[in-house]
Amino acid sequence: MTDLNAAVLVEGVHKHYGEVRALDGADLRVERGSVVGLLGPNGAGKTTLVRVLTTLLVPDSGRAIVEGYDVVEDADALRHVIGLAGQSAAVDDYLTGRENLELVARLYHLPKTEARRRADALLERFDLVEAGHRQARTYSGGMRRRLDLAASIIAEPPVLFLDEPTTGLDPRSRLALWDVIRGLVAEGTTVLLTTQYLDEADALADRITVIDRGKVLAEGTADELKQQTAQAVLSVQVETPDQLAAAAAVLGRLDAQDPQVEEAARRVSVGTTRGSAVIALAVRELEAAGVVIDDIGLHQPTLDDVFLALTGRAADEADTIEGAA
Repeated sequence: MTDLNAAVLVEGVHKHYGEVRALDGADLRVERGSVVGLLGPNGAGKTTLVRVLTTLLVPDSGRAIVEGYDVVEDADALRHVIGLAGQSAAVDDYLTGRENLELVARLYHLPKTEARRRADALLERFDLVEAGHRQARTYSGGMRRRLDLAASIIAEPPVLFLDEPTTGLDPRSRLALWDVIRGLVAEGTTVLLTTQYLDEADALADRITVIDRGKVLAEGTADELKQQTAQAVLSVQVETPDQLAAAAAVLGRLDAQDPQVEEAARRVSVGTTRGSAVIALAVRELEAAGVVIDDIGLHQPTLDDVFLALTGRAADEADTIEGAA
């Protein structure tokens, strides 16, 4: 399995814990210099796959190659060319920020002077210069996450694995970390980002792979996934509640689907594949049925809609697979 353009290749990887199939024949491809978002709820198998790719777990079957190294046969060599930032910041609370970075650099066998130089550069880059002399236990959650990310790239790895790096962060800290990730990719770093946040995948990823219960369900750009797997939604607000039934009958005929009725909002919605022309058609049909329209609109699908269409559940519904890992 050789591909010079791919930084990460996964082929038919399985990992079981008793009866639980954490990975069930997963396939994945990450092009060099790109961001791939591995999207799925808790328990989907995301963390298990990252652990396989970073040599922390041995797969039961299948193959995985990172930067030309087999994750099983070449595990020792592979660890020198990857970085990993997990869901919880892996920093030593009783070392300062600078000491944490220098320690990781020394573990990568960098000379003391080079370790110090890179630590100073990363403290500046991650806006931690003023906190660099303080123990990490005094850091906020966002600061700890930035320090952890800095430590993961101190050896300047060409491939970086980020396992739900913004979980638990406030909105401002999340946006700041997004900017850091964009900067790394602009410099040529390849990133595999796992997340259960749909907006995060939409904002950062060049391509998105949707995984659930250990299986890859779909992959593509955000726009491709929206077009392939989810419908637009035609929504109509009627003048009075007694018109809801007539409106639902009309909209149901347009695409032969069951519409959703929200009585309190006087609104009827239905999925449609007809495109924007359906609005004019709906207006004509509703007027012919004596329905007075207060508002009408066609809403394009979101990644929430994609995930629901692919998995039959919302992205924030958890399973138990990751816990088994």
